[in-house]
Amino acid sequence: MANIKELKKKIKSTKGTLKITQAMKLVSAAKLNKAQQAIQTTRPYATELEDTIKTVSALVQNYEHEYLKEDVENKKAALLVISANKGLCGGYNSQLAKKVRQFLGETDLDVKVYFIGKKVRDLIKTEVNEGKFYTFEKQDASFLEIQEVGKELAELFKTGEVGKVLVAYNIFESAIAFTPTVSQLLPMSLDEQVKAELQEKFPFDFKYDPNPKEILDTLIPESFSTSLWTAQLDANAAEHGSRMSAMDSAVRNCKDAIRSQTLTMNKLRQAAITTELIEVVSGAESLNA
Repeated sequence: MANIKELKKKIKSTKGTLKITQAMKLVSAAKLNKAQQAIQTTRPYATELEDTIKTVSALVQNYEHEYLKEDVENKKAALLVISANKGLCGGYNSQLAKKVRQFLGETDLDVKVYFIGKKVRDLIKTEVNEGKFYTFEKQDASFLEIQEVGKELAELFKTGEVGKVLVAYNIFESAIAFTPTVSQLLPMSLDEQVKAELQEKFPFDFKYDPNPKEILDTLIPESFSTSLWTAQLDANAAEHGSRMSAMDSAVRNCKDAIRSQTLTMNKLRQAAITTELIEVVSGAESLNA
């Protein structure tokens, strides 16, 4: 059993850790609030934009766009993995790495993996065909920076170097929950069943200004960029939520450890005092005998 001196050192060290985890929790909570607002305001726009493109492209006849073309013969794919640059965020990175490994193990595609964030890259880079590792001026990428990443990946698709562009990231559900996912960005092909359902739902055509080709030529690249940006915002919010939750657990564990160590130290101190009192009383009685 540790002595009183050792317990005092442990308590002091644990209190120092407590201060750090409390500070990190507060910082993550502030960042989460900002990131949560960003994803909650962007998601409806991205969803509505995607629905609009699906509807218009289903109704317009003889329309083609390079982002819609599906080459079933091309088995090469680019997978962008969006993870964190820092740890101490629970299972945020490890669960995403597990999801990526699962996807790569099940797919028949020849996948080249690109990375935003170094943590998942560090976990799986020896297991995959590694592509570019993207870094940004600040810790969180801006929309323009993500747009540039999207242009690079889209260029691989347009030139036929890859037949699919996918993204792996954590979807933000709440401050304590996220869902690792792998989704397809390109081609933005519309399922025939969905197309038939939309044509049945809208048995008429809309009036367009300008013409539908100009509208879709503008909206489709915009939707691709928005989808990638939404994935980045989801990943940011999930990271801050996971780190806040992890630091909250660490704070509770530190407090429990301090309480337990203090109780043990007090018991040892009380036992030492009792022993000294017994020795004093025994000495006094021996003198009186």
